Amino acid sequence: MTHAEEPARYTWEQIQQKFTCPAWFAEARFGIWVHWGAQTQPAEGGGWYGRHMYMEDVGDQTWGADAYSYHLKTYGHPSEKGFKDVIHEWKAENLDADALLEYFAGLGARYFVALANHHDHFDNFDSTYQPWNSVNVGPKRDLIAEFAAASRRIGMPFGISSHDDRMLMFYEHAFGADSSGPKAGVPYDGNLTAADGAGTWWEGLDPADLYGPPPARRTADWVADMQHKWELRLKELIEKARPDMLWFDGHGFPYGEHGKEVCRAFYSGRLTRTGELDGVVVAKIPGDRAIVQDVERGAAEDLQPDVWQGTSTFTSWFLKTDKAIKHDARTLIEMLVDIVSKNGNFLLNVELTPDGRVPDDHRPILDGLGEWLAIHGEAIFATKPWHVYGDNLASDRSARTVDEADLAGAEEHPSGHFIERTLASPPYPSDEVRFTTRDGHLYVFVLNPRPGEIVLPQLGTGSSIGLAGPAAARLIGSDAPVHHSVGEQGLSLEIPHSRPSLYTAVFDLTFRTT
Repeated sequence: MTHAEEPARYTWEQIQQKFTCPAWFAEARFGIWVHWGAQTQPAEGGGWYGRHMYMEDVGDQTWGADAYSYHLKTYGHPSEKGFKDVIHEWKAENLDADALLEYFAGLGARYFVALANHHDHFDNFDSTYQPWNSVNVGPKRDLIAEFAAASRRIGMPFGISSHDDRMLMFYEHAFGADSSGPKAGVPYDGNLTAADGAGTWWEGLDPADLYGPPPARRTADWVADMQHKWELRLKELIEKARPDMLWFDGHGFPYGEHGKEVCRAFYSGRLTRTGELDGVVVAKIPGDRAIVQDVERGAAEDLQPDVWQGTSTFTSWFLKTDKAIKHDARTLIEMLVDIVSKNGNFLLNVELTPDGRVPDDHRPILDGLGEWLAIHGEAIFATKPWHVYGDNLASDRSARTVDEADLAGAEEHPSGHFIERTLASPPYPSDEVRFTTRDGHLYVFVLNPRPGEIVLPQLGTGSSIGLAGPAAARLIGSDAPVHHSVGEQGLSLEIPHSRPSLYTAVFDLTFRTT
């Protein structure tokens, strides 16, 4: 009997009552995600290439404004070469999952997530219920199986992400035609049928399984069947890959009750196999205690009682060489520290090249983050938030960066989403800090350190937190003595000229409590 056919062993209500965030996730604090698929193949055109390549006018989704023109000059007219042909071009020929996972672990990542399917309805795994998958088309490899095996070999928790529930809107323009020019009125390839594939590379495949049928033929029965097949696709993948984590895009359970059933089956399977709820589902589903909350390209505005997750990416969600890099090691460290201080995990998307490598100009940035974590990891991994997340909170987080997002969804959940540290962000004040704690140590992160004295009111004897001054203080990564004093107005710390890192400085304080 397959997992999909297995009778329900635990209801969602039972799972909600049993769920607590598993220790491996709560203590991880930093993970790496490869948001990687066929839409990586075009070098330009934004992260929704499969949608925007069929749109002469993208409206307010301006990050995809160049997709149509890029497609014309690179692949041909979408009546002849559509997104199915982009998938065919994608080969992933240099992917070495073992080497990638070893590199990510060396950077300090404590869990790894790979994209199983995007809005483009294409599966990056050997799928019984979706013939348009990476074993049949494009790479001719089960990419998720390779990533899962590589993760298991090094003992790193493994997650999968699914974004498929926007499929109905994603391909709506694939059935259109140019409004003017020499190809005006010639239907795009979404209108092709299985019979049109005779003698082509895609013979035996039906474009309707990828794009769906034309909108006029999308009956309620067809929609219900497509959503049910998505459920079967995910259940099959969970059974094969045995992920420790699921991540869902969008807002709410994907396809409503189908998404909830996938989550129920995932948790139920973990309980059946291990007797524990040792997996985790991360999504934008507020108010459900069995779901860890996701903040897309941003951070919570304040300390949260429950563990949550924030994300970011270098350029576009899929690598695009015409997009400027948004980060350097400094901004990634600042995001990590801010997120962890508020009880969050930071999941960083590493945008692989189409052939499966870390881009050459991204690797030094990642190495800088890894070098900082190698020195300061004790203040990040397995830490907990303190009474407050920081002090001297003067930085402005009001600027939103909604340049590759579902705009309606961004407005639906505005708090923290799309407010991230980037190279365009103003520097932090030199005395603004963040806190974490572990085993009696209080870690103080000076985000933008400059030599000289800073004063931290939250750590003064007059603070409501009730500290009596540090019994010891050290700068992590340095043997030099730390000059400090405490009074009613605050704790004074001397930032030395010589520090182990150019980036965020971290002090380890142990306190006598009153």
